[in-house]
Amino acid sequence: MKNSSLKGAFGALAAVGVALAVKKMADRKKMIRGIFEEYDIKERTPFAFADKIRELDDEKYAELKSKIKEKFASNRCCKRVCKDENAEA
Repeated sequence: MKNSSLKGAFGALAAVGVALAVKKMADRKKMIRGIFEEYDIKERTPFAFADKIRELDDEKYAELKSKIKEKFASNRCCKRVCKDENAEA
């Protein structure tokens, strides 16, 4: 077996990548569970979530929207407009 140590290193790297992905999914699931409990959503379906959003007033809807945007925002910006603004600053 040629390059068996290289195969082992790639295997270990793949295992670490899978572990990081699983950790990120678990964190997101925990965050969503917290939002469901905070807004008293019994069912864990998108339809129940949409029904609860329809019942919220404007202030609580804005609060929920900002929480979700904050938690699921991408740290990377791929739009040229943002890149140009950052380059000028």
